[in-house]
Amino acid sequence: MKKIRWGILGTGTIAHKFAADLKYVEDAELTTAGSRSLEKAQSFCEDFNIPFSFGSYKELAESNVVDIIYIATPHNLHHENTLLCLNNNKAVLCEKPFALNAKQAAEMIELSRQKKLFLMDALWTKLLPHYQKMMEMVKTGVLGDIKVVLANFGFQANADPDSRLLNPESGGGSLMDIGIYNVFTALDVLGKPDEINVSIVATEQGVDEQCGIIFKYDNGSMASLFSTLSADLATEVEICGTLGRLKLTTPFYEPSSTLEYYSNGEKNIIDVEKNGGFGYQFEARHATECLQNSFTESPIITHGKSLLLMQTLDRIRNLSGIVFPGE
Repeated sequence: MKKIRWGILGTGTIAHKFAADLKYVEDAELTTAGSRSLEKAQSFCEDFNIPFSFGSYKELAESNVVDIIYIATPHNLHHENTLLCLNNNKAVLCEKPFALNAKQAAEMIELSRQKKLFLMDALWTKLLPHYQKMMEMVKTGVLGDIKVVLANFGFQANADPDSRLLNPESGGGSLMDIGIYNVFTALDVLGKPDEINVSIVATEQGVDEQCGIIFKYDNGSMASLFSTLSADLATEVEICGTLGRLKLTTPFYEPSSTLEYYSNGEKNIIDVEKNGGFGYQFEARHATECLQNSFTESPIITHGKSLLLMQTLDRIRNLSGIVFPGE
């Protein structure tokens, strides 16, 4: 199969983890990285023995040494960075959240379809073996009819008000940074909610420090989703059905999570693949295979699912009064 040449746009913490995990992906070659500072780009490339470095995102997007670009910048830049890469005929894997809102996400998807270029939302947890096994058990009816989804994600950030985590300009707040994991899990398991109720604790800047969400469904199912940046919280998921209960232990979004299956009063551990790395190799491998097969859309993280997620986040923010500058 054709070797796929990867580039990384942005050289922060998550870019380092992604670069480290690419070594586990067959037929993937990390050829370049770009930053807004040539010095930072060169330092990053030296760390990972990457042959080409660029001191601007534009130079990276215009280069001829890359097939797909992983966008690892803050949320508020995802729309701009993705359009830059697509307009330069590069496939894109864009870090979550895909964009600041559904309007931006729709524009990104539309351009990728017009240009027949691969575009995928980097919801890395969805490609992890334990999450894939969870979805298999849900879809095959092992748990029966799903009645309840409980998802929590929280930590004590102690962040500066102007930091990426809390700054409205960068799409800050617990919902967009960590609550998104809770939301996409509930959407995967139960689908689009018929009713949403939200309560937040807002910061002085108007983003959510804590966010509690209830999804209600006409069939009687419910999801309770809680995220916080002000306290340590067991970051777990429980999926409760008429035939059994499945628990994704903390931290549920990482490959170290364990699947605990409870049925008829018994607890069983579901074995899944656990190998080296941070876990980003699974999404990178999937995207690589999609390009090798000339896909323009992931069959797992479809454009429709990415758009539904952004539309749902918009609904939640509208209900809670969270508005980002420029919206």
